Amino acid sequence: MTHGGNIDSVFDGLMRGDRRSLAQSLSLIESTHRSDKDAAASLLERIAVWHSKRKAEGVQTPSRRIGITGAPGVGKSTLVEQFGLDLIGRGHRIAVLAVDPSSPKTGGSILGDKVRMPKLSVRDAAFIRPSPSKQSYSGTSDSTPDAILVCEAAGFDTVIVETVGVGQSATETANLVDLVILLVMPSSGDEVQGIKRGIMEVADVVAITKMDLDMAAASKTLAVYASALRLMMASRSEWKSPVISISATSSDGLTALHEVVDQFFSPQRRSTIESERNIQLRRCFDEMMKRSLTRFLTMDRELSNKLAQLYVQVSNGLVPPSAAVHRFLQRLNIIVKEKL
Repeated sequence: MTHGGNIDSVFDGLMRGDRRSLAQSLSLIESTHRSDKDAAASLLERIAVWHSKRKAEGVQTPSRRIGITGAPGVGKSTLVEQFGLDLIGRGHRIAVLAVDPSSPKTGGSILGDKVRMPKLSVRDAAFIRPSPSKQSYSGTSDSTPDAILVCEAAGFDTVIVETVGVGQSATETANLVDLVILLVMPSSGDEVQGIKRGIMEVADVVAITKMDLDMAAASKTLAVYASALRLMMASRSEWKSPVISISATSSDGLTALHEVVDQFFSPQRRSTIESERNIQLRRCFDEMMKRSLTRFLTMDRELSNKLAQLYVQVSNGLVPPSAAVHRFLQRLNIIVKEKL
């Protein structure tokens, strides 16, 4: 896909909502090959230009980016499927980006989210894309921001990002989506557990799942988290995070969830959401730049060897960390000037 003609074909197919072109685009941005990265950058730039032109012409189709996170076993996939089916029934087109944990030994992932969402996966108005986390600790993968843009370009008005279920460390999800829904099991913790920082600070909605199994426990947990949220700053501007109870299997509480989502994405909040997305873009750029520079430093043989030498000297107390960093930057500056 490195030739311009191929990218033109993929882009045109994406604009038509062609599912094969969408799958090709997502595979392209997930690839680690150099030629694919060049092609992916070209494709994403075309999507950005297309989006900017539409915005300048006043043609806007407000998209909704929703993150669903929570500990393993809390019922994320079950809720995503039922919630997605309901949204389709309301006229929406749903793209689900489900991030699966990668093996620390092999780097592989099961990618079984389509199996866990059998009803949703066969609907024409839905698209499910399992992606490996590749040892990312944010609960998402590095390609998730670009995948969201690609899905929106293909005509999906609601993109749901289902994280790997890493709990407190999934706070980066808030930098990718508009609305973060945190799923919590009944009796999952006492008041101390409820007021832990981290994911609780960025949860826009807290949903107590599996309420049908133990209504009393669900009510108690709801009260605990509602009390905890009152002690924290608002997750978003002009928004107060609600706590609801829900059961995906019996559909109890789904109406309340839809009401909360509709309220969050009301026309009155669109300008606020757009402003927050601009901030997210800058944060995303900063994070990607840091990761890319780190990979560059470790891939360059001379720089990698210099780093290894400095690590030994620092750990043996021969060079202070600040002086080691200064030495490394001096060497990096020399290499950069030589290559220019």
